[in-house]
Amino acid sequence: MILRLALAVAGGLCLWLSFPGPAIWPAAIVGVALLALATKGTRVRTGFLLGLVGGFACFGPTLHWAGTYVGAVPWLALAITESVYLALMGMACSLVQSARRWELLPQWLSPADGPHVRPLAIALLWVLQEAVRDSMPFGGFPWARLAWSTAGSPIAHLASIFGAPGLTFVVALLGGWLALTVDRVRRGMPPARAILPRLWPVVAGVAVVGLAVVYPTPTSGKKMQVLAIQGNVPTAGLEFNAQRRAVLDNHVKVTDAAAKKIKDGTMPEPALVIWPENSSDIDPTRNADAGSEIVQTVDRIGVPLIVGAVLTEPAPQTSNTSLLYLPDKGITDRYVKQHPVPFAEYMPYRSFFRHFSSAVDLAGNFAAGHETGLFRVPTKHNGTVKVAPVICFEVAYDSLTRNPVKDGAQILAVQTNNATFGKTAESEQQLAISRVRAIELGRSIVHISTVGVSGLISPDGVVHGKTELFTPEAVAGALPLRTNETLAVRLGALPEWLGCAAALLLCGVALGGNRSARRRSLSAKEVHELV
Repeated sequence: MILRLALAVAGGLCLWLSFPGPAIWPAAIVGVALLALATKGTRVRTGFLLGLVGGFACFGPTLHWAGTYVGAVPWLALAITESVYLALMGMACSLVQSARRWELLPQWLSPADGPHVRPLAIALLWVLQEAVRDSMPFGGFPWARLAWSTAGSPIAHLASIFGAPGLTFVVALLGGWLALTVDRVRRGMPPARAILPRLWPVVAGVAVVGLAVVYPTPTSGKKMQVLAIQGNVPTAGLEFNAQRRAVLDNHVKVTDAAAKKIKDGTMPEPALVIWPENSSDIDPTRNADAGSEIVQTVDRIGVPLIVGAVLTEPAPQTSNTSLLYLPDKGITDRYVKQHPVPFAEYMPYRSFFRHFSSAVDLAGNFAAGHETGLFRVPTKHNGTVKVAPVICFEVAYDSLTRNPVKDGAQILAVQTNNATFGKTAESEQQLAISRVRAIELGRSIVHISTVGVSGLISPDGVVHGKTELFTPEAVAGALPLRTNETLAVRLGALPEWLGCAAALLLCGVALGGNRSARRRSLSAKEVHELV
């Protein structure tokens, strides 16, 4: 048991190493393999324990930023909650790897010398686990998905074909294959036979790598000049209202400095300027000073501006909003964040949780939006460009990024505020998600944060003009505008649903096979006793 626990911990730590900051993407494959080996041949309840331990070894360090300024309790609660999903998956991995009979499967998937269905089952279980974890409770939390570990890797381009769930499947399939190979070698099988047990994994592997190489995400298309403003936040210690005003003033100051460079000819003229989430926490529709400062900034730079603002509506709630300003017109469109963060931007079952702690009232009271954001931005050289605002963690949700592209978005603006996470890996992790999204959707993404890291991402997932943390910077560049839909966008959630259905089917087949084998064993024992 000690060895299994060690394998589970090592597997979880390898998963952590695959995400930013370390960002060693092959470690995800090793992590999947180690967790598979840890749960092989165990009882289902032991699989739960091993999955829980491995899950915390992964999510504990990966999500440590959750407690940066609020203490260990929120971090531990989040990490343990996420670990439960890996614990449930550990149970399923134990089941499918201990299956005695696979009577319903073709013989080439389950030969006598070792079930080749195991890698497939493990990969499908990872897809199922992430699908559930990404959607519940309270809308889920799709952080630390295997897909996000592939940003910058040779296989990341597969996102445009299979989407994020497909990327998770590929990483987990490779990990399952590695686990099967190690297990077969451990049992005395020659390495050559263990690595290449049948032709189908070789063909599948070559096909996957080939698709990644010969089917890169296109980056052609007419380009639009954009300007992203990272205004930074003031030094700690300011009173809250002053802090909010200082953040707004910082973004105005950096924008005005960029406007001067544009006038001097040292910076290209943008078609659109984008500020991050919370760049105006003072409601510019109700506070005359804040509203006037933004309008004057837009008029000075002379091009449309997208602002991340907090509005004090619908009363008594507030809304995390993206506002489109046009020169001489003011606000012409708005988008309200559809997925506020539970226990931060709003408190589920507030009256219930208040029985346990009065700290629940520190959470916000943000209302959720109900419409996909799609700004029609008039530009001088590109006509009317359709820009989709995506606010903060929304970039991690498949439907919230896919739907605006299906509605015609040519470029995405991911507005985020990472100031509350300090100099942790959270900002880099979010940027990695945007990189994979750019490939998956075939769209350029302006990833702009109040404090960094920020950057302009082309549809091939490459980051241009990446900023440092806690620095005021203006990032200018030309990004391609595209209208074609990738296969991943056209297929939508279908691959994920098929993967989940297949995972449940394999679990059912494994469970039925175990029961059938148990009945046969009992029957044989009864016959022997009668004889």
